[in-house]
Amino acid sequence: MPSEYAVHLLIEGGHREEVRFQKLEEFTQWYQTAIKPKAESNEFVGVPMKTAQGEMMVVRPSKINGIRVEPLYTTSVDRY
Repeated sequence: MPSEYAVHLLIEGGHREEVRFQKLEEFTQWYQTAIKPKAESNEFVGVPMKTAQGEMMVVRPSKINGIRVEPLYTTSVDRY
């Protein structure tokens, strides 16, 4: 079972952003409610950022060219 998922947003112009989700269901929920219904929209939508600094990101759904979901596994050795 993955510890978390790294979601790589491939944005128009060659930009790449990585966002992490604890569960695949969290990513699926965000994608289905924020990105998919507004796929052609140039309006900004919020991207959930899990950072302590209160960082936030917004993106235009129409500018996302691809999304790659990468499961991340943390072994007991990685934690120490």
